[in-house]
Amino acid sequence: MAMFDLKSLLSENSYPGRGIVIGKSADGKSAMIAYFIMGRSENSRNRIFERFDGGMRTKAFDESKLSDPHLIIYNPYLNVGDIDIITNGDQTNTVYDYINENGEDGFAFEKALHLREFEDDAPNFTPRISGILHYCFPGNTFTYKLSILKSANGRGESCRRYFYSYAAPENGIGHFIHTYKCDGNPIPSFFGEPEEVAMPNTAEELADICWNNLNEANKVSLFVRQIPLDGSKPTEIIINKNN
Repeated sequence: MAMFDLKSLLSENSYPGRGIVIGKSADGKSAMIAYFIMGRSENSRNRIFERFDGGMRTKAFDESKLSDPHLIIYNPYLNVGDIDIITNGDQTNTVYDYINENGEDGFAFEKALHLREFEDDAPNFTPRISGILHYCFPGNTFTYKLSILKSANGRGESCRRYFYSYAAPENGIGHFIHTYKCDGNPIPSFFGEPEEVAMPNTAEELADICWNNLNEANKVSLFVRQIPLDGSKPTEIIINKNN
């Protein structure tokens, strides 16, 4: 698979929608996560990311302008034990609840997401994109998976579920998946495998790459989490266009 430049993928696409990047730092010392949201409507743009103990939520920046919380207010990030879950919708809680109730047998991510499908926002039928990371502390290792639940070529009566597993992450390599291939009306869903991208060393570098190359008019919020594999304290960055 060809290596993509994350800067170019972002700067040359006015509307990738919501996106997840997961990978290993260039120096091999950390797992790294980035999640961003974008918006074209006033309701979608009226949001911020807010951290809480054990997770991170989307929240209306101006509550008086919130017209419909459906599909835009959710927990993008939750932690359960040595597992991080990152998604673009309330399926974060579906995966979290499934693991809490049934344990992790190696396929809890897949089993939980088989209970869900793409978003009910016809005619776009926005895909649900999800990621999960399993850490082995102090073993200095981790694994991760990505998933996309999407309509069958834009037909809302059928759901396609795709899963990608990365058991031995390589230094400086990550994978990027996003909801939309580009802007449009209706908006075309992402297709193909997650894009392989080069990863930097630090959360600050990854945040700069993502935030500075997202379309200025459409970007809303960014969350970056860097998890040292020696078990030391993670570094997190949240950037909200609405301050």
